[in-house]
Amino acid sequence: MRREVEAPADLGTDVIGIPQGTALALELRLESVMEGVLVSGTIRGCAAGECVRCLDDVSLEMGADLQELFVYPGRTPAGEDDEDLREFEDDLIDLEPVVRDAVVLALPFQPVCRQDCPGLCSECGARLADDPGHHHDSADPRWAALQGLTQSLPDEKES
Repeated sequence: MRREVEAPADLGTDVIGIPQGTALALELRLESVMEGVLVSGTIRGCAAGECVRCLDDVSLEMGADLQELFVYPGRTPAGEDDEDLREFEDDLIDLEPVVRDAVVLALPFQPVCRQDCPGLCSECGARLADDPGHHHDSADPRWAALQGLTQSLPDEKES
């Protein structure tokens, strides 16, 4: 079964996610098994967020696979914890938690705008992609006393 639905709220992390109301394409197969219904398939959508290095906007097409068993009430398979199983609720299957779990796990942990993104300057915050030669001429303050010593030593050529 192919279906396009609107993405629910909070489908992602603080850094990247699928915006609420955007299209999610679900391609699912529902199979009847002894314990209940096995739902398997794929989810496709467009995630939006920020590059963790330079804070530019990031947009990427993403996909996730899902497979979940929804059991009939009272038909828990032997050896399974009740906490790990999802049951029918009034003869209905609630796919939102399953979709949320699959999508959030498929999203990149640290999205970047491109693999070689240099990020921002740690001193002034300038985008290093805009100015590849960007640098600061500043000495480490822990070495300041030693710099004073080298300036006071006589030049070797004079001796």
